[in-house]
Amino acid sequence: MAAVDFYFSTLSPFTYLAGRRPWEIAARHRVTLNLKPLDIIALFPRTGGTPPAQRHPARQEYRLIEMQRQAAALGMPINLKPAHWPTNAAPSSYAIIAAQAAGGGDLAQLVTSILSACWAEEKDIADDAVIRGCLDGAGFDPALADSGLLAGAETYAQNLEDAVTAGVFGAPFWVTADGARFWGQDRLADLDAHLAGGQA
Repeated sequence: MAAVDFYFSTLSPFTYLAGRRPWEIAARHRVTLNLKPLDIIALFPRTGGTPPAQRHPARQEYRLIEMQRQAAALGMPINLKPAHWPTNAAPSSYAIIAAQAAGGGDLAQLVTSILSACWAEEKDIADDAVIRGCLDGAGFDPALADSGLLAGAETYAQNLEDAVTAGVFGAPFWVTADGARFWGQDRLADLDAHLAGGQA
């Protein structure tokens, strides 16, 4: 089965706004999603970007406007300035990496619940109890939060390198097997159309 690399950050509001749609598109076209959580703050300077806090005030203001606009269009709740953001994205990313390797649960539920915890529920996704709750709710062993940390760290770092090599510069970002790239939750329709054309 063909795979689509799905690069994202568990701190990304626009990945949160993508919801379950990436998995629905993948299922419709019989492709798998290869989840590649990465350090978005480290990605920005590597690819000519700037972290949100360092952007011009006009860009920071428009980012919030766009987040609110997109959330309203999708009917999704969102806290524009979450209590626990930014936080350390590594623990939640390691848990996703471990869950993908272990299998047996609902990865879409895991990823969306972690993002919802940050952007809609005012929870700290670096907190072990929050991560364990998300794992358990998605049908995974909560102990995955504490296992495979070395492998998780190595994969997390490699995902960043893979992203730079693949031309990824933001999140969410999808790269198909034929090299087509799609940036942003508002480009999911384009990804869908690309896959519908028989190209993976």
